[in-house]
Amino acid sequence: MRAPGQSSRPVLACGEVRTCLLPSFQSLDGRAAAQLLRLRADEHVRVSERPNLYALSPEVLTGVDCRLPTSNGAKVRGVGTVAARAALTEGRVLQATAYFSVPAAGPDMRRPWGHYLVRPGLVEPFGKLPEQAIAEGALRGGARGELDLGMIAEGLLAELLRHPLLDHKAPFKSRRTHLRWVARRFPEGESPSLRFTLAEDGLRTVELRLSQDTPAAAAAGLCEDLALHDWLLTTVVHMLDSSRLGAVDGPSAVLALRPAVDHLLHLWMPHAHVDRTLVHLWEVLEREPGFTRQWQTLVQRIRDQLAVQAIPLLHEALNTR
Repeated sequence: MRAPGQSSRPVLACGEVRTCLLPSFQSLDGRAAAQLLRLRADEHVRVSERPNLYALSPEVLTGVDCRLPTSNGAKVRGVGTVAARAALTEGRVLQATAYFSVPAAGPDMRRPWGHYLVRPGLVEPFGKLPEQAIAEGALRGGARGELDLGMIAEGLLAELLRHPLLDHKAPFKSRRTHLRWVARRFPEGESPSLRFTLAEDGLRTVELRLSQDTPAAAAAGLCEDLALHDWLLTTVVHMLDSSRLGAVDGPSAVLALRPAVDHLLHLWMPHAHVDRTLVHLWEVLEREPGFTRQWQTLVQRIRDQLAVQAIPLLHEALNTR
């Protein structure tokens, strides 16, 4: 998690990802996605069409001079910039991310803004950093008067949702999720690790142990990918729960599940845009809680139900001939 021009390497990175359905009846193509995500006139939106349509905005910076979140009430002042960016997958799922990295120690006095602007996404503490307390505080979320990454990510998301390209006629109802993450360097002799936790009210947390040379942007990309696939799982589970399978007639069940078939089932593509040095961490989620295993079970259940519901409709069509 190195920052350009910084002699003291960052020891901690923190971030938050907000994920939601794009409020548009039609999914956006690559050109429209680039138009939506053009947050800066001096940098292009990165658009990839393989293995799926994926657009990533340039980063925008927010200057901060405030207390960092801590779990023990310690008052740690930090000054620097928070990086924020947005991503759109298959023109359908929108994400906004805010993150920063922080070194083990910083100066005892505030420096001119020019010093911080040439270190994008880096927040320097005053004095020594209480790493454990900051990591726990970031996962808890910024309290009043502390740096709140969720507020920055939510602000970017709100800005994007006001874009004139969007008709605000979403093809189905869904809930937003938000994922908080921290990435710490692992001690000598250990290996990279990932811990994923489901919390209440749509909150997920991820604790990473990464090499000190892993860029914070790469950690953010991994967590965006986790947030995307967790949102897909959450949304399809909610669709199935709301469809009342077995309690409604055939056409109603088909109509309830059709949005999943039309808009979501083809989006499952783990680590398609994750830094290749971090792809192996997806194996942790495949073992427990078993992301892809659960997804495949859900998809098979939908297909089985649609097949069962189609049988009487087929018989009826044959009998009317």
